[in-house]
Amino acid sequence: MQKQSELIKQLSDRELMKQVIVTQLLLAGASLVLSLVFFGNMNVWLDLFHMQVYEMAYYGLLTGVIIVIVDLFLMAIFPKTYYDDGGVNERLFHNRSILGIFGLALAAAVSEELLFRGVIQTTFGYVIASVLFAVIHIRYLTKPVLFISVLMVSFYIGYMFDITKNLAVVILAHFTVDFVLGLIIRFRKGGGRVAHRNKR
Repeated sequence: MQKQSELIKQLSDRELMKQVIVTQLLLAGASLVLSLVFFGNMNVWLDLFHMQVYEMAYYGLLTGVIIVIVDLFLMAIFPKTYYDDGGVNERLFHNRSILGIFGLALAAAVSEELLFRGVIQTTFGYVIASVLFAVIHIRYLTKPVLFISVLMVSFYIGYMFDITKNLAVVILAHFTVDFVLGLIIRFRKGGGRVAHRNKR
């Protein structure tokens, strides 16, 4: 874990952003390849997307808002070091435009939910997908509060998918969390408090 942290610190902001983009492309590519392996065709994806306004608002948007509120509460009561991700999210979002934050949050939400809910949860179940989602956030493994927070969020979003069987819902929930927390990082004064789960 320490080695990864040191490697990240050696990257310029531009190189860090390239790494994030490559990671999201790899996750999206893996989800497409694995969907062909496990599902046999791409039609299954179409069955997992339902653009129902009520469902998306209630299970997607509201879920995202609840997660953000709980996150902000926990960040207010725990010492800053408990939520410190090594400054990665600060570097990714602090000087980024709103459109840039939107694009980064959307890319992460789509690629990660396609893989973890669309493929892994659909194939192997809720628990495995939720745990794997948390574990891939390697830099959080040495931060118990941060890791448990990500794990609980993963189970919560996974449960929303279990209820709805709708990838649009979980993508919206994930996007809402990352976009709002990214905006908070971007616009807060004095730096430092929301160093959380946004993007890898």
